[in-house]
Amino acid sequence: MSSETAEAMGHFHPEDGDPVPVALCGFARANSDFVELHESPTFFTARHRNGRRTVGLVSGGGSGHEPLHAGFLGEGMLDAVAPGKVFASPHNRQVLEASRHVAGEQGVLHIVKNYTGDRINFGIAAERLRLEGIEVRRVLVDDDIATDSADTATGRRGTAGTVVVEKVLGAAADDGAGLDDLVELGTRVASVTRSLAVASQAQTAIHSGRPAFELEPGELEYGVGIHGERAASSLARPATPELVRRMTGEVLNALPDGADAIVIVNGLGAVTLLELNVIFEYAAREIELRGRRVVGNLVGDYVPALDMRGFSITVTMADAELLALWDAPAFTPAFPNRLVTTSTERRQQ
Repeated sequence: MSSETAEAMGHFHPEDGDPVPVALCGFARANSDFVELHESPTFFTARHRNGRRTVGLVSGGGSGHEPLHAGFLGEGMLDAVAPGKVFASPHNRQVLEASRHVAGEQGVLHIVKNYTGDRINFGIAAERLRLEGIEVRRVLVDDDIATDSADTATGRRGTAGTVVVEKVLGAAADDGAGLDDLVELGTRVASVTRSLAVASQAQTAIHSGRPAFELEPGELEYGVGIHGERAASSLARPATPELVRRMTGEVLNALPDGADAIVIVNGLGAVTLLELNVIFEYAAREIELRGRRVVGNLVGDYVPALDMRGFSITVTMADAELLALWDAPAFTPAFPNRLVTTSTERRQQ
């Protein structure tokens, strides 16, 4: 997008129209107590690391989803992040250098969202790391039930469930968990985490300044992707309580049985926090009506899609071990720490 187009759309971009390089510098400056920006190639590392950690945790993906992933750098979560261009995978060289920088005595674990570009570039970096003698494994996050179909070649996409995986694995790594244990845990968390997203308006395409797709008045894109991927079909927009009930029910039906749930109501960029709290309340009521308890939650923009007007609902079925790791402290730019009774303690009451 040219600077003239950006200004006409009300955006505040640099003169060359590419917000990513300047935004990365701004993020590093604003969060200099937490992160360090490396260039040529570009990647972030956490400034502080728990001394018990023996495995470096590395993630990454396209820009436009902030605070994912760089907002979760720090003690209790990630060690390094490779940021790509808007909605684009980071280059494998970024992943390679980030992994080299933070590899622990037991190696590196890559947390990868299930997109073709991410899988390819993290895979190439992993092969090069192995040639250098660095042990590396991968946890694949594939929580989006909208693409859980035989018609979808790549399978379920990785979306807001990535936040749960990064948080739980970060806490386990700080407890000294080894590479094999982290892979087992991350795979287990991913298997009990599912998400679904909807949108009433597409994000503004970064290069054209126009909506990425068009909807008729009163229509809803049910099963939208975080890069603006359209669903199989649009539908007439239900009332909000009915919509949230339907979404929550479909997510729960895709999960194994369990008593306790962690819930993320994630804004996709242009939905207000006022609305997200309404959605969370309806989702929590539906979960409780089905005989389960909400014992952990996040409400806010954690994996947005630029300025898309929509939201996603993520549910993780949590056992005692997972809840304790979710409740462990994390010192990052974006993950909230609350000085209140933890969800694990509430569960035991």
